Amino acid sequence: MKNYCVLSSAFVALLVFAHAHADDKALLGSNLNELLAYAKDHNPELAASRFEVDAAQARREGAGVWADPVLRTELMDLGNQGANPSLNVLPGQVGSTRYLLMQSLPWYGKSALQRGVAGAQVVQAQSQTAASWAELSSRIKTTYAMNYFLLASERLTDKTRSLLANLEEIVSARYANGLASQQEVLQVQIESSTLKTELISLQNERHHAHAQLNTLLARPVNAALAEANQFRALPPVAKLDEAVLLDTLHQHNPQLQLAAAALNGAEKNHDLAQLSRYPGITLGVASTQSGNAIKSWDLMLEFNLPLQQSTRHSQIGEAEALRAAATARQQMVANQLESALLENLSALAAARRTEELITRRLLPQSEMAFQATLTGYQQGKASFAQLMAAQRQIFQGQQQQLKAQFDAQLRLAELEKILGEE
Repeated sequence: MKNYCVLSSAFVALLVFAHAHADDKALLGSNLNELLAYAKDHNPELAASRFEVDAAQARREGAGVWADPVLRTELMDLGNQGANPSLNVLPGQVGSTRYLLMQSLPWYGKSALQRGVAGAQVVQAQSQTAASWAELSSRIKTTYAMNYFLLASERLTDKTRSLLANLEEIVSARYANGLASQQEVLQVQIESSTLKTELISLQNERHHAHAQLNTLLARPVNAALAEANQFRALPPVAKLDEAVLLDTLHQHNPQLQLAAAALNGAEKNHDLAQLSRYPGITLGVASTQSGNAIKSWDLMLEFNLPLQQSTRHSQIGEAEALRAAATARQQMVANQLESALLENLSALAAARRTEELITRRLLPQSEMAFQATLTGYQQGKASFAQLMAAQRQIFQGQQQQLKAQFDAQLRLAELEKILGEE
């Protein structure tokens, strides 16, 4: 019985451990790639875009297909020239029956153009899906970076409050020995309270970022999220060549692909409008039945006459205007994206240089200045104001370092959205 209880306890403990481990594993938030994969599978707007692609592909399957043939049956002389006084609708009992099979044929090239228009619509739908994903993934990357920035700012503020607590002990000891004023002690306490206020503000902002990230993932706003691990690694400078990125932009940007597909569709619609000036053709074959025998066969050729040229001229004019608009829009999108690419590329380089300067020079210098000022204050050779200014310089430098890293993440996310790839 004792062994049974031991085994039962061990089994329950194993289940609890496995459940807790599964919960930890299922918790999103710490890894950006997992967030992006989750959003790709669960975001409803992206799912709607995929369904629109499916609809466009289904529509393309029926584009350019000939119209259904028409079968016409004509019963003539229902009384059979008076031989059958009662009306009859049986083909063998009337004077004659005519069977006519007709097929409408599009003008040469029209079916291919219709398939081309439908194909352009498929590319437009696919490009729109890619653009939606680029926008969504960029917002997720930005919000993830914001989460980590706020978390790191909280940790920095907590660390600075701990340093101020140590500084308060030093000032309090000097005050007890008559070497410092009460005003100095109060000033340290005020600085600590100010940081606590900032900490509350950071926690509130992180709560908003948490809700925003869940919204982007199509999850309940209060769903649990793991803390972000770190900022993403920035690409090496060698991969940020301006000419290469401009070429990548023109090849992969979904907005440019969408504009190109729209222009392609407008051109094909213009060509279709031009073909509307030509007549449609209908071919037919007919047979005539008299009694129970087929007595004759006939062929039919039918044209619809395009006499309403004013209507066709207006259609052609509309198609030409839409084609010109698509051309202008494509150029406008290209210019805007090229400008945004160069702007974000320059801003990313500036953020990297700023962070490097702060890390290699400003922070070490500030730390050395603080230690020297602290030693001087303890020896009575530096004022309290100088000590607080040196401490603030360290805190501000660390804040600037975090801000530069965050700015680089924002620019990287924007660059990837513009390029249409990681």
